[in-house]
Amino acid sequence: MPDGWRLTLAASSLAGSLDRAAQDRAFAADADGGLEVVAADDARAVLVWRQGRGWDLRLPADDPRADLVALYLPVCGATASRPLTIGHLGQSLDGFIATPSGDSRFVTGERNIVHLHGLRALCDAVVVGAGTVAADNPQLTTRLVPGAHPLRVVFDPERRLTGRFRIFSDPTALTLYVCERSHVRPGETHLGLASVVGIDTSGPSGGMGALLDMLRGRGAARIFVEGGGVTVSACLEAGLLDRLHIAVAPVLIGNGRPAIRLEAREHLRDCLRPGYRVFRMGSDVLFDCDLRAAGPSVHPPGDVSRII
Repeated sequence: MPDGWRLTLAASSLAGSLDRAAQDRAFAADADGGLEVVAADDARAVLVWRQGRGWDLRLPADDPRADLVALYLPVCGATASRPLTIGHLGQSLDGFIATPSGDSRFVTGERNIVHLHGLRALCDAVVVGAGTVAADNPQLTTRLVPGAHPLRVVFDPERRLTGRFRIFSDPTALTLYVCERSHVRPGETHLGLASVVGIDTSGPSGGMGALLDMLRGRGAARIFVEGGGVTVSACLEAGLLDRLHIAVAPVLIGNGRPAIRLEAREHLRDCLRPGYRVFRMGSDVLFDCDLRAAGPSVHPPGDVSRII
């Protein structure tokens, strides 16, 4: 990862204890790239913890670490008392995440793949649907960045998958295989190395709400819904996401597997317009959407400006 990742990891690891302490704190970067407490008015402060709000960035805009740290701070500030669920999709310019055959390796560039590993490292659990496992056979580890592996969660309500996928035989990280409880056989506890968990999927969110509640009950304050399009769309439609990252790659697929698909709205005024930030990520453009904050009701003044 670029400069700033150590600061990001340090901020992530401190958030829980700072939230429990219920006090504001200022931090400077230490000699190892981590964080040390300093006075609130210390000019060396790079991050400030605000009780009830999370992290504020003090790095100047021209600091080479600033953009990366700023991107991840909303995730780093999530705690048990202020949990966060974040989704991510990488799509083409015309809105597809894969070709009709399911080929998706890789729509987005290398830097966005590293970004996925970074989000995994900052979150307690990473969730993917059965279609993503079948198409990509992912590992869902943090092998491209420093940081702990999250709990891996495969959500397969109809129990379509078999144990042949490597996530079920890989001992690198703990794995849950979650399906409708009626599909769990009497006395069954595992599919390969993955623990089998049955939940009620009859709710309006198709079981996504029950899945997230189950993970919260297991102590997952930060949940990363990595894919695919069906799973992320279900979370978004049900209002279960706090943030959504969409990386747009400069490629035209023409037709294929769509990214976000929601129930159609008759009027544009009823469509979701979240608050957002825009980051360059290699050759891709990343939209960081804050789904709990409304976007601007009018376009900002001015004509055309270059953001990258």
